[in-house]
Amino acid sequence: MKYWLPILLAVVCLAHAEAADKPTVFIVVGAAGEEEFGRQFTDAAGKWEKVVSQAQAKLVPVGWKSAETNDLARFKAALDTEPKEGAGEVWLVLIGHGTFDNKEAKVNLRGPDLTGSDLAEWLKPFKRPIAVVNCASASGPFINKLSAAGRVVVTATRSGQEVNYTRFAGHFADAISRADSDLDKDGQTSLLEAYLVASSRVTEFYNTEGRLATEHPLLDDNGDGLGTPPDWFRGVRAVMKAKEGASADGLRAHQFVLVRSEQEKKLPPAVRARRDELELTIGRLRDDKPTIPEPEYYKLLEPMLLDLARLYQSVK
Repeated sequence: MKYWLPILLAVVCLAHAEAADKPTVFIVVGAAGEEEFGRQFTDAAGKWEKVVSQAQAKLVPVGWKSAETNDLARFKAALDTEPKEGAGEVWLVLIGHGTFDNKEAKVNLRGPDLTGSDLAEWLKPFKRPIAVVNCASASGPFINKLSAAGRVVVTATRSGQEVNYTRFAGHFADAISRADSDLDKDGQTSLLEAYLVASSRVTEFYNTEGRLATEHPLLDDNGDGLGTPPDWFRGVRAVMKAKEGASADGLRAHQFVLVRSEQEKKLPPAVRARRDELELTIGRLRDDKPTIPEPEYYKLLEPMLLDLARLYQSVK
């Protein structure tokens, strides 16, 4: 037995490492309140489930597929057991109703509700890439609580005062699962592209119905806690900034992809991480272009583009 123990431990460690290099998607469905809302929440979760299966990612359902009544405890326990380090992204998708008491935004769960402060505390140990997609009403304050460097946070509303039922969850689930959401035609749909497509469909709904819009999505991925509305983008690039000196949102969100293209699948995790790092640096340099003399700009840009080309060449 003593000879097998090191081998067993090695196998367990390898399995743990492989799990941490695969995406994990938490799909949290809140309390429905009314039967019709429950059907819509479950329908959106089902669409996410199909995408997770297609991506061969790990699915962690909370608030559906079980009869448990304390979903807050279930969610925390699942996060506690999830590997904290690795290359695999952690996606947290929150679907349901939300509230705001002028201090704290919450997602209504079966049992105690989830606050932005709860989630911020639970995510502190994680070193993995994290995306939080809060599709609930009154979700805007989650950006203030969760914004961090390298982390992507999407909310269905821009403030806690937008408390009406949101249609963003259904449109986002549609967008992340459809090939025509691939705005830059690279063969895959990123989190950014899903955000932009879903937001446009939300706007279209209110315009078609002749209603005053009661939800305005935001995306934050530069850590400034301000967020960027969808109409600040042209294509997949933000052409406006929330404040002077801040990097544009969207660069990191465009690197979060669940169902990867065949070309993307060929990239080893280490190469993909280096590629993402280079792309972020290039994107920030482009944002600063108006403030840099042209010769200096191209002098900075050229070596990064060459490094990027060498990465792809190494894979070929």
